[in-house]
Amino acid sequence: MQIGSHILKNNLIVAPMAGVTDRPFRQLCKSMGAGMAVSEMVSSNSLLWGSEKTRRRANHEGEVDPISVQIAGADPVMMAEAARYNVAQGAQIIDINMGCPAKKICNVMAGSALLQDEPLVGKILDAVVGAVEVPVTLKIRTGWDKQHKNALAVAHIAESAGIQALAIHGRTRACAYTGHAEYDTIAMVKAAINIPVVANGDINTPEQARRILDYTGADAVMIGRAAQGRPWIFREISHYLETGKHIPLPEVAEIHRVLIDHLHDLYEFYGEYSGVRIARKHISWYTKGLVGSAVFRHQMNQLQSAEQQLAAVDEFFHTLAAYGRRLVYAESEELVA
Repeated sequence: MQIGSHILKNNLIVAPMAGVTDRPFRQLCKSMGAGMAVSEMVSSNSLLWGSEKTRRRANHEGEVDPISVQIAGADPVMMAEAARYNVAQGAQIIDINMGCPAKKICNVMAGSALLQDEPLVGKILDAVVGAVEVPVTLKIRTGWDKQHKNALAVAHIAESAGIQALAIHGRTRACAYTGHAEYDTIAMVKAAINIPVVANGDINTPEQARRILDYTGADAVMIGRAAQGRPWIFREISHYLETGKHIPLPEVAEIHRVLIDHLHDLYEFYGEYSGVRIARKHISWYTKGLVGSAVFRHQMNQLQSAEQQLAAVDEFFHTLAAYGRRLVYAESEELVA
């Protein structure tokens, strides 16, 4: 998989997810086998660039190349400025968000709302591509709703504008994250354009990744929600695509270590107060479905310090280890280890 001059180590990409794909998560997924990770979206509003949130999102210190930063907005001039700003902050690839279905994004005609205005799509893409020397990529959905699927038209606009790769989530904006992703549109787009196409949506097993790559002809797959609390999914898929065989699931001790390391990275990146609170959702994802996890998660959300949080995680996994080296899932999450 190649984007501009950047040759990825494989065709597995971490999807941009607001509140999730911060630097610690991106670094973790890359260490677990992802070829690239796209950042949380950065607003094109320059008034926000001085905010702590935006400065943190523009922090790529120590991150493995290539560094891909997603920008969001609806004004071509502001988007061009945002692209230049983020390249100055270290971005090696600029990704444009035309796929987010969130109301607060669509209500300002950004994200997937832009799919309703193809001329504006073209103006934004032309402005951003013309503003920077680095490759520019685009993330879209199949359309605004099932009656208005225009991914193919937008793909042609993107290719003409000089977009270097196109990621498509196999749902419309109206579908949000409900139902099942459909891949016919992705296959149609891939057959019609000559730039790399990345398939996204409902990719949560190695077999599913293989099926979608084969069915759509896509050059890569993009994985989002399935990596939450399961960053090793990238090495599982990579191994399966290379060999057709599965690698063993991670053992309790490894997951314990990965989670603890992730927590320390969060505390360091956000500071203890925010880090502890942001860590709660990650701990929930890592432990979902495991024996005793329902009670554990409830107790975890009451803890206020990093020291308490780390001690609770240690205790939970030491208890889990008593069941054996492999993870033990509960028939009911109400079971107590």
